[in-house]
Amino acid sequence: MASSFKTIDPKDVVSTRNLLHEAIPITGTIVNYATGAYAGANIKNYAHGMFQSVYDYPYLSSSANHILDLTLGQASDFDPVGAGGSVMRTKKVNIYNEMAQVLAGFDENGVVRKFDRDGDLTGGAKFNDAIFLNFTRLLAKDEIKKGSFSLELGVGYGWSPVGDGGYEGVWGNRIVISDPSGSTGFKVNSPAGEYGLLYAANSEGTALVSSAPCGLLYYQAGICVLTGAIFQQTSYGGMLDQNCQFVNPTEAPEGVRVYLSGLTGSTISASCNYFRHRIYNLSFNNTTELNSTIYFCRANHNDFNYSANPTYLSASKIVTKNNSTDSPVSYATAVGLYSADNELLAVAKLSEPLKKDPSSELTLRVRLDY
Repeated sequence: MASSFKTIDPKDVVSTRNLLHEAIPITGTIVNYATGAYAGANIKNYAHGMFQSVYDYPYLSSSANHILDLTLGQASDFDPVGAGGSVMRTKKVNIYNEMAQVLAGFDENGVVRKFDRDGDLTGGAKFNDAIFLNFTRLLAKDEIKKGSFSLELGVGYGWSPVGDGGYEGVWGNRIVISDPSGSTGFKVNSPAGEYGLLYAANSEGTALVSSAPCGLLYYQAGICVLTGAIFQQTSYGGMLDQNCQFVNPTEAPEGVRVYLSGLTGSTISASCNYFRHRIYNLSFNNTTELNSTIYFCRANHNDFNYSANPTYLSASKIVTKNNSTDSPVSYATAVGLYSADNELLAVAKLSEPLKKDPSSELTLRVRLDY
């Protein structure tokens, strides 16, 4: 006896998960959009001055896409040498605490954890000053692919990418920051999900001495945290080679001034400009998680040989039969998935009707993506 409904066996339901990746290149040209009258047209600063938004086109354009936000923060007990009342100190502390609450969480005493340099949260060195790159969901999607992040920064002397004061400009010396062990060595002790350690390596010129971690990358949150030490020479507690022209030799030994004026002695917007002008190249792969449930809808030889369509009968006779001894015939055109209360939840249309009679069986594969 044919029936209009058939319960799907749990063995005929399969769930799958696929990860789709897309390459995202963000060059220094994008974050330093155009020159002349259009310089900075893709940068939006706000009255509160707590962060800066970067667009791929002038932000007043209808085609502009928001790509990332820049800001920086300082731990409340961080007192860099010579800072002497850092500009916007209160806001920088508030930003650090806000980001640390979300990304690092609280310890057993309810105290906000600082960003831990090695990620083990058991003590050791911390990132007391931090530059935050918050990528939009448009770019990062569900997460940044582990091991794909690369940020090339200029650490040469000057304030602009081009030559400044007779030097090659900030891109004359460069370092590359990446998460080389992200695919296997990521951490899972953050309330914001998985994160990896960022390391710096030489790219152009002699720039780097220390190989210690220089930041953290939170994959699901789409947030990069960098320490200001990447812009400081080793003699001042940073990571740069003493020969790096990040500091004007005529100002030695007061080279720490450049670091302080750029990241601690300026407003947040000015510091974001300072950092943005040093981005030579930035790239990563995003990840879109595609979950699917597959239903194998099986019509056995004695199932669905009759149609519930009123036009299937005429004068109580099946219109598809020429003789009373012929087998009943139906044509499947759609599959409906119902809840336990017989409520229609989804409909799958077939590309063409499929003939069904007692001498044949059908197995239809229905996939729901979400």
